[in-house]
Amino acid sequence: MRTVRDLSDIFERYLHGLDYSRQPMNLYAPIEYVLSLPGKRMRPVLMMLAHDVFSPDSSLDAVLPVAAGMEIFHNFTLLHDDLMDKATMRRGNPTVHCKWNDNTAILSGDEMLVLAYSQLLETCSASKPEILGLATRCFTEIMEGQQYDMDFESRDDVTQEEYIEMIRLKTSVLPATVLQMGAVIGGAGKADASLLYGFGEKIGLAFQLQDDFLDVYGDPKVFGKAIGGDITSNKKTYMLINAFNKAEGETKAELTRWIAAKDFDRKEKVAAVTAIYNKLGIDLMAKAKMEEYYHEAIEALDKVSVAEEKKTALREYAAKMMKREK
Repeated sequence: MRTVRDLSDIFERYLHGLDYSRQPMNLYAPIEYVLSLPGKRMRPVLMMLAHDVFSPDSSLDAVLPVAAGMEIFHNFTLLHDDLMDKATMRRGNPTVHCKWNDNTAILSGDEMLVLAYSQLLETCSASKPEILGLATRCFTEIMEGQQYDMDFESRDDVTQEEYIEMIRLKTSVLPATVLQMGAVIGGAGKADASLLYGFGEKIGLAFQLQDDFLDVYGDPKVFGKAIGGDITSNKKTYMLINAFNKAEGETKAELTRWIAAKDFDRKEKVAAVTAIYNKLGIDLMAKAKMEEYYHEAIEALDKVSVAEEKKTALREYAAKMMKREK
């Protein structure tokens, strides 16, 4: 039985074996840089785990190109997100637009999208048409989620429900889709593949809420980027939305002042808003919501119609994801 470590090592060898020697070098060097940065490789591992639920002893030849295509696409979105957010660090290293420049980040990111589709086309799976359809739907929904995220920047009336739908599109559909793809390539029926999509969707929601939480309460040395970025940029997160919903009187006035402030000391603002979150119990609300989505994910996994021991690796990996610190 292949372990998570086995699958991760197999994927890394495949990804780093891709050829980046095409010219011009200034187009491909940033791509190689981005893909060489240390990462969790959560999405390709999830895809391979889903495949192994149904075909544990079969070759991964049909899975690896699809896993690489989805991972390349994921990193393409991060590259452009960093540019739009003016982020300076990613995984403890300078972002592409800082290491090179904005135009390079745009163009190299565009090429990553092309490379993602090129990898998807490399699969030898008989389900290639379905895989391409799933990928295209996923990519479209992620772009829609990003646009909602951008639209929310200029709104002060974003609801919790709108925020959850935005992160479902921007974040959750990717792990959901890679799990569905892995199941399809592994020979799963439509019902089981759909259940794994639901499992990934709920895990993705919990994962993003955890990311929001760590942006406030994480250790910057472990998290890989500065803590409090969402607070300083007034990003509409589950935590900020619910803080405004719960705050009253002077607490709400203070929160409003910090959000409206144009000139401020970064550390002071992060400390002040975090203190408001603590006072209102927003940290506990966020943790409770994460747990809710996690349990819904496990309920979907429980319904997948294979022997329980075949789902153990997925179950353990999901539990590990919820204990992360970065």
